[in-house]
Amino acid sequence: MLRSLFLGFVKIHILHHASKGPIYGLWVIEELERHGYRFSPGTIYPTLHLMTRDGYLRCESKVVNGKVRKYYTITKKGSDVLNQAIGKLRELVEEVL
Repeated sequence: MLRSLFLGFVKIHILHHASKGPIYGLWVIEELERHGYRFSPGTIYPTLHLMTRDGYLRCESKVVNGKVRKYYTITKKGSDVLNQAIGKLRELVEEVL
């Protein structure tokens, strides 16, 4: 239960950061660790792929230091969902805190 709850927070983090500029898997893992989350690549990469498949993120591959890195940016659909989530978060925080 706790892991699935936090995965929802992680998806909001991903959308938030992808709205600011391109992100990639390892960066997401490191950013989440700064906030106390510990998710493995086996969780983060499938999450990024699912969010791309579902139309919330756009993926673009680039070669960096001889390796292909996938960069993710938010789509219009992802931006709409993020804005809805922010409203719900605001409402929840006001009620809970």
